[in-house]
Amino acid sequence: MAGFHTKTFLKFDDYMSPKYVWENIKQYIPDNKTIWEPFYGDGKSGVYLSELGFKVIHNNNDFFKNNEGDIVISNPPFSDYKRILQRLIELDKPFILILPSSKINTKIVRNLFCNDQRLQLIIPRKRIQFIKLDKDGNLENTNKCNFDCFYYCWKMDLQRDITWLV
Repeated sequence: MAGFHTKTFLKFDDYMSPKYVWENIKQYIPDNKTIWEPFYGDGKSGVYLSELGFKVIHNNNDFFKNNEGDIVISNPPFSDYKRILQRLIELDKPFILILPSSKINTKIVRNLFCNDQRLQLIIPRKRIQFIKLDKDGNLENTNKCNFDCFYYCWKMDLQRDITWLV
């Protein structure tokens, strides 16, 4: 059996979203809702969503101790996705999260959403190339991401359960 490794990506969660990941789904984000982007990163994600015309709350507060906005739109830390999903369900907060496509097959996603018909997916047209911190703490975009991601959507009432971006 082949092993899975990520030699080209550092083993931490500091992967920032390029602006195009939000431009790609702009039409699926309701413009009458306040977005909470709870995972600060380098701060640009909130700026990008604001530049697209959305009202955004984006500060460097603890996600697990706060509850802001109407919906969550984010690229959360992948290593903590279980607690993040559980918290969002607990808050009954609609969301669009960028997560690895492989998470659809995990026990936690199955348990949380198997009987919940409100989970929908938006599948990007190509692999997202995140901007990451290099070993010196500088941002770099090197097109080395070796895994695919989906936009996981919950309670967003999209027209289709699976939306393919073209």
